[in-house]
Amino acid sequence: MKWDRLTTVTINHLDRRIPVLLPIGATEQHGSHLPLATDHLIGQQLCELLDSELSDKVLILPSVPIGCSAHHMDFAGTLSISHKTFIELVCEILESVVAHGFRNLIIFNSHGGNNAVGQVVVERFGSAHPECRIVLAVWWLIAARELARISETGPGGVGHACEFETSLMLCSNPDLVDISAIKPGENKDTFGWARGDMLRSSQASLYRSFKGMTDNGVFGDPTKASKEKGMMIEQAVISELKKIVIDLHLHYFQRVPT
Repeated sequence: MKWDRLTTVTINHLDRRIPVLLPIGATEQHGSHLPLATDHLIGQQLCELLDSELSDKVLILPSVPIGCSAHHMDFAGTLSISHKTFIELVCEILESVVAHGFRNLIIFNSHGGNNAVGQVVVERFGSAHPECRIVLAVWWLIAARELARISETGPGGVGHACEFETSLMLCSNPDLVDISAIKPGENKDTFGWARGDMLRSSQASLYRSFKGMTDNGVFGDPTKASKEKGMMIEQAVISELKKIVIDLHLHYFQRVPT
């Protein structure tokens, strides 16, 4: 169910055990072949699939389409908000949801720059609301094991505007993909302990602007992307996301403040 497509009367009569999902994304450069909206379009498409499969077992909020993208500001078109603004925005949306009696909350992220600050939201909001359960789910992390089997590009191949994101866009929004502009990322090497991508975490976190990671804005290899691969990725992610939603719904409990 889509929160903003329902009437106030319908919302008022819903079972408060239903998990409420907030999609968070970004509006930022994705190389020469993908639109600025890539991250939040991917998140919205995955939410559409989740909604079609779970229907009345999940309540999906309007997405937050601009996130923390300061590291992409060297590339034209990128929009970004500060960590402080992002935290306040997300927390205040969730406060509204809780005010209406819902207690199962999922933040569904489709932008890497939101990961760390998203975890801060979980820690802050969870501590302030012991009566709630709040989860941060990142699409490529919840299905990482299956996605590793799908990937054909190896280390550094799935990072940004890459094999995975391009495949998902070819599947859901092919008219927005400039196929003629697809080319491998210009990944810049770094310390061995700082190497990583969407599927392979680095040993330690080293800040680099995106221009410091790749000159063309692509990190990875989108030449291996395909619509068919996009469908496989969607299936893998939705399978795992459904488990989270169903677990929260079926195993509902009221947390008691200590």
